[in-house]
Amino acid sequence: MLKHNFSAGPCILPQEVFKKAAAAVLNFNDLSILEISHRSKDFVEVMEKAQSLALEHLDLTDKGYKALFLGGGASMQFLMVAYNLLESKAAYLNTGTWSTKAIKEAKLFGDVIEVASSKDQNFNYIPKGYTVPSDVDYFHFQTNNTIFGTQLKDDPTVSVPMVCDMSSDIFSRKRDFSKYDLIYAGAQKNMGPAGTTLIVVKEDILGKVSRSIPSMLDYQVHISKDSMFNTPPVFPIYVSMLTMQWLKDNGGIEWIEKINNEKAALVYDEIDRNELFEGFVANKEDRSMMNLTFNLVNEDHKDTFNKMWQEAGINGLNGHRSVGGYRASMYNALTLESAQTLVDVMKELERKA
Repeated sequence: MLKHNFSAGPCILPQEVFKKAAAAVLNFNDLSILEISHRSKDFVEVMEKAQSLALEHLDLTDKGYKALFLGGGASMQFLMVAYNLLESKAAYLNTGTWSTKAIKEAKLFGDVIEVASSKDQNFNYIPKGYTVPSDVDYFHFQTNNTIFGTQLKDDPTVSVPMVCDMSSDIFSRKRDFSKYDLIYAGAQKNMGPAGTTLIVVKEDILGKVSRSIPSMLDYQVHISKDSMFNTPPVFPIYVSMLTMQWLKDNGGIEWIEKINNEKAALVYDEIDRNELFEGFVANKEDRSMMNLTFNLVNEDHKDTFNKMWQEAGINGLNGHRSVGGYRASMYNALTLESAQTLVDVMKELERKA
């Protein structure tokens, strides 16, 4: 590892995945992974394995779900979800920038009911106590908010199909994924390089809207072609497959969740203990385990702190412009050592102040 990479995305990936991916660029069964045909036997096997691993990690194998790997990022899914599922009206929970963008796209297709929002406090908490109407086509929300550092810890219980953007915490913690009818996640937050998006969809929710859907935006078309209706993003899918295999080989989501909890506790404990820092998220129970947002209490320490963490080999710690301060994104592949390095710098600043 060249640096301790706390970047919010593209994300840090396991070193062994980098090595295997780099080797495949040079030689993948006597061709480069970058030049093989997406319809070749070699890549069909990669695609099938990636789809199988995704369903296996989510405990959705043989439960009526299909896994797709498509282009366009999660932002394309804001549109595709509504195109395929919104017949009359849908319910959305607004917990940040990406929820807001998803709501904007859905309004092109029908009525959108915003059941709750945390915009009144710059999205620094997860709304609770809201009601999802029983007559909507689906309920859409995000499990984790990358920019603001909040995370929905419990699976909602509703009487309508649930659609969820899990882009920044996919495969990081156990959930009852069978409660969800459609899950999507951009690879570049916790799974692979930018360029592909995982969609896991329960087939029986499709085909119910009356509108005509363009082929490229139709989930059923992509399912019928095994994610190969058009040329898929071969290399990002390959690296995502390697990352999911790495996760499986080490013990799966249950294994990584324990490590993620340990990393988050280490840094949050220092934020709470050290009087030079304060967390951005209002309620501790809403704090993200993936994206830890915090600020300096006194901006006079900013230049010193910035120099210290950069000299310690830390990368990508600056917060998003919507929040300011700092954001430590600690995706699955970030080591406990990297989290400890950040904590050591925070302690050293306290000693110097």
